[in-house]
Amino acid sequence: MTDMTVDKAIAGTGQPGATLSATLAWRAARVLPGGSFGNMDGDTVIVAGKAGHVWDSEGREYIDFLIGSGPMLVGHAHPEVLAVAQATMARGTTFFANNEHGIRLAEMIVDAVPCADQVRFTSSGTEADTYAMRLARAHRRRDKILKFEGGYHGMSDMAMLSLWPRQPGNFPVASIDSAGVPASTAETVLVCPFNDLAAAQAMIHARHDEIAGVIVEPMQRLVPPAPGFLQGLRAITAEYGIPLIFDEVVTGFRLAYGGAQAHYGVVPDLCTLGKVIGGGFPLAAIAGRAEIMAHFDRSLAGEDGFTPQIGTLSGNPVAAAAGVATLEILQRPGTYERLAATGTALRDGLRKALGEAGFKVQVPGEPAMFDVVFTPTPVTDYRSSMTGDAMLARRFNALLRERGIFKSAGKLYVSLAHDAADVGQAIAAFRSAAAALRT
Repeated sequence: MTDMTVDKAIAGTGQPGATLSATLAWRAARVLPGGSFGNMDGDTVIVAGKAGHVWDSEGREYIDFLIGSGPMLVGHAHPEVLAVAQATMARGTTFFANNEHGIRLAEMIVDAVPCADQVRFTSSGTEADTYAMRLARAHRRRDKILKFEGGYHGMSDMAMLSLWPRQPGNFPVASIDSAGVPASTAETVLVCPFNDLAAAQAMIHARHDEIAGVIVEPMQRLVPPAPGFLQGLRAITAEYGIPLIFDEVVTGFRLAYGGAQAHYGVVPDLCTLGKVIGGGFPLAAIAGRAEIMAHFDRSLAGEDGFTPQIGTLSGNPVAAAAGVATLEILQRPGTYERLAATGTALRDGLRKALGEAGFKVQVPGEPAMFDVVFTPTPVTDYRSSMTGDAMLARRFNALLRERGIFKSAGKLYVSLAHDAADVGQAIAAFRSAAAALRT
């Protein structure tokens, strides 16, 4: 797109008298594809966050139920997290070598997460998931990964298979959901429907000699596991010695201090973590059984089994220090009970507001994160989630934004910083938006 085309597309912006938001949108459109960072539409520019609120470039204040897409579980600019991050930065921002903060964070993860004997840090959840699948392949000396349709495991080539297929295909064939992904990648992934234990068992029984590992979000996006589903996966993978990987980038330290595996009572062989453990800084991790994590150690794995893993900012001291401070806050008595109470009140209020306005909806998720799906059909997997009325959802989200609620298109995150006043204001916004949606 030429500069002239950009200027015409954003008529009047960047001119004297234009609002700051319009000027920023004009600048963004010139230098960013789509005028955004790729995460959300670039129509809102956030300039500050404090506790459970954010402010945009026009000074508008919002209750923040995006919380950075999940990392800010203790709230924005928490004074304890800020203090340790600032003190750490004053002594240097990165070293590449080991640092004490990263070692301490790894110790806390090992103490908290049931499957974790050892930890290896990365800078993003995409990296963590990619390495977890690579570890499984190294350990099993096989190539295929079994995943579940609609499961999000980052942005790698392998992860961009059957993530959001517009026209779901026939199981177990993977669909390619992004331009630029080699067709050959689809040959390395098998796909099953989430929450269908019989289908997964049949697939693993029939093709266990090909499968290197099974990766699953224990709560897939916002769909909780059906009773017995995770337990059944654990049993069938253990029967054949196939590593079970829980992608806990989202659920780790959110559903419980030990993550979804503690919350649901099922222990995988490997898990990935992110978001919360970095305290708002870029940090993620792979954690798991020492036998499998040993593939990261050349002296234990040997040349044929060694899995190199290098990252310039992996285990960054500032991120690790912020993560340690965040986990210390989460350890305090009553923390998760308070989070659940806040989330339950919001979730019940959302369901009631839409129900009283005459809409048939589902509100899948857990108290710490959920959202509305405009459908009368129970949401149990990716395909049932697609029965929702997407246009109604977009309109509802826009109405909420107008009423001071900041959230993503498909998820509402709760933080410990959201208080009773936030809950009351949010429920009032739910009711007002629902009434406006009906007209």
